[in-house]
Amino acid sequence: MNRYRLSIHIVPRRGILDPQGKAVADALHTLGFAQVSDVRVGRYLVVDSQAESADAARNAARVMCEKLLANPVTEDFEIAAVEQS
Repeated sequence: MNRYRLSIHIVPRRGILDPQGKAVADALHTLGFAQVSDVRVGRYLVVDSQAESADAARNAARVMCEKLLANPVTEDFEIAAVEQS
């Protein structure tokens, strides 16, 4: 078994109300960042895990997201990195 560090991004789906993202966008506009058109506030998770290979670690991360970490109705997820640690 090898050790892997998984980096996972979870964000609200497009079209789903994101009050926190709206508040951040409004604050950025107030600070003079008129070029900002949208902000989505999500979560960044780092999971240390053991697996036989990087592909097995990535597949396990996907299953973790589907079963627990991300709400499939309101959130999308991206496995940003799988690095051997």
